[in-house]
Amino acid sequence: MNKNTSFGSRLFDGINMVLLLLLVFITLYPIYYIFIVSISDGNLVTRGVIKFIPIDITFDAYKVVFNNPAIWKAYGNTLLYTTLGTTINIIMSALCAYPLSRRDLYGRSMFIFMVALTMFINGGLIPLYLVVQKLGMIDTMWALLLPPAINTFNMIIMKTYFEGIPVALQESAYLDGANEIQVLYKIILPLSLPVMATMVLFYAVHHWNSFFPALIYLNDSGKFPVQVLLRNIVIAGEFADQTSVIGSSTSAFRVVATNYKFAVIIITVLPILIVYPFLQKYFVKGAMVGALKG
Repeated sequence: MNKNTSFGSRLFDGINMVLLLLLVFITLYPIYYIFIVSISDGNLVTRGVIKFIPIDITFDAYKVVFNNPAIWKAYGNTLLYTTLGTTINIIMSALCAYPLSRRDLYGRSMFIFMVALTMFINGGLIPLYLVVQKLGMIDTMWALLLPPAINTFNMIIMKTYFEGIPVALQESAYLDGANEIQVLYKIILPLSLPVMATMVLFYAVHHWNSFFPALIYLNDSGKFPVQVLLRNIVIAGEFADQTSVIGSSTSAFRVVATNYKFAVIIITVLPILIVYPFLQKYFVKGAMVGALKG
């Protein structure tokens, strides 16, 4: 810190640091608490003793979770839905954002207005369900992937970013004989990595955390994503019978339903926590530039 900085400025910086540290604690403590409860003795968890450090550490809850084939099946479903859904989202959003970013598009203002209108007006849940039903997508993964193929807000951010790319680059590509598809995939997208990484993060987190569409459209429990299974565990109290799951009354004494719930929560959020730091630099740049350019 600069020695010539005034006392008021140093005081302001100090207060800001304290507030930010407090915010970090408020943000991270719930995740930390869930983790320490998941590995602590169940008897102590039931008594409410666990606060800041794990006591009598046991990983029995994680053993039970990993030995449950339903967890692995749901995890595989979620990975499939997230990967395929994010791919569809990126392709469809780019194909919509690129023409809307072209100022020479005939009727551009009208199209933008119609697209933006969908952010405020929609048919509702019942008409959407009837459309999905008539298309024969009930109890298929396409009911989870195709209706949300384009998020209007994300697409507008992408469009705004595309508008900031110099038109001269596109014109040079046209002179070399490139068509619109080639311009998009060889010029626009390679220059838009920050906003593309941001959109991948947005869409992937949406698919990973999504559970309501699966509850509505899926009937086969074998197709449920992990979030639905987590919802069943947390709300319906699955895994409540510890003795039958572990097969040992001694182990059951050390593990309660809360251990299982929190262990599944940790396993569910871990992939996003791992991926986010690698995309953070693109997230900040892509979201800000895409939202402010124009």
